[in-house]
Amino acid sequence: MRRLFAIILVCALIAGIGVGCKAKTGVVNLGGIFPMTGASATFGTSSKQGVAMAVEEFNTAGGATVGGVATTINYINEDDAGDPAVGASAAHKLIDQDKVIGIIGAVMSKVTLAVAPIAQDAGVPEISPTSTNEAVTLVGDYIFRACFIDPFQGKVMANYAYNTLKVKTAAVLYDNGNDYPKGLAEAFKASFESLGGKIVAYEAFTDEATTIDYKAQLTTIKAAKPEFLYLPNYYGGAALQLKQAREMGLNVPAGGGDGWDSPELVTIGGAAVEGGVFSNHFSKDDKSPKVQDFVAKYTTKYGAAPDALAALAYDAAGLFLDAFKTCGSIKGSDIRDAMKNTTFSGIGGAYKFDANRNPIKAAVILQIKNGQQTFLMTVNP
Repeated sequence: MRRLFAIILVCALIAGIGVGCKAKTGVVNLGGIFPMTGASATFGTSSKQGVAMAVEEFNTAGGATVGGVATTINYINEDDAGDPAVGASAAHKLIDQDKVIGIIGAVMSKVTLAVAPIAQDAGVPEISPTSTNEAVTLVGDYIFRACFIDPFQGKVMANYAYNTLKVKTAAVLYDNGNDYPKGLAEAFKASFESLGGKIVAYEAFTDEATTIDYKAQLTTIKAAKPEFLYLPNYYGGAALQLKQAREMGLNVPAGGGDGWDSPELVTIGGAAVEGGVFSNHFSKDDKSPKVQDFVAKYTTKYGAAPDALAALAYDAAGLFLDAFKTCGSIKGSDIRDAMKNTTFSGIGGAYKFDANRNPIKAAVILQIKNGQQTFLMTVNP
């Protein structure tokens, strides 16, 4: 009897509880906000899968220790449908009801700009994997991103068009109702002109999700005789724009930004998108062992190779979780401070944030060849 009592007492002391040998464990919630439905749903699917994979690996490795308690993550994913108002409602739900310790998302800059003030006011760290509009992190010091910003991305493609393709004139067609394409169009225009190039047509439309006819803008562009067509829009709109441009005989080289990164670009655009180039954050063809290990694991788990959305969401979640583990606290300010000073190394390389919590990192340029994304080059900041 004495021996049995001694065993019970030892177990209780080790576990920090009254009786029993089971150690204390805890679970905290982490939120995600992505477009699971709507015109950019492939972005949401890839992003959700990237985060879920990072969370699963974190939990399997033991999670974090918070106040002496082994703590794992319960991931709650919300659909923003590509709509800022829906995204804002999702943020309130995650923060007020689910009591999340952080938010991964959103994808689209216009949605992140609606979510960020809510997270900032609540003192909940938010990291967007892919929102490239410069204004996103300027909302406040709880807002981070895992991607480069539009001024850099626009400059990358302007340099490629002017210095590699050797074109001296370009036209731009963009959605003026969306922060992402608007900011990217402005960055490309400024950079191309600073190099000595000329923007011969700068055409706009409103709401890519509902616009299907671009012939009026493309007629104006064709008449201006550009040598390059820049389409800083999402994959659905860019594919339709290129189909209509080619049907009109506007066959000049075309390019865009990371919003082109979806298999649906080729599915919708077909031969019209062949040869198109775009700036991006990641290439599955990167030969580094870390990237290839990630590609293999992701492909095995989800049945398809990861795109940049998946890779950046995986990195964004990994960086957040690493900061959570490092600080050992669920307090927003503690996690924020650990994120600011991170030494995290992800699929996109080592992360180091500037004063506005933007990572300093390279871009890649990809080209559609035989219906597939093909790596062309890496461009360093």
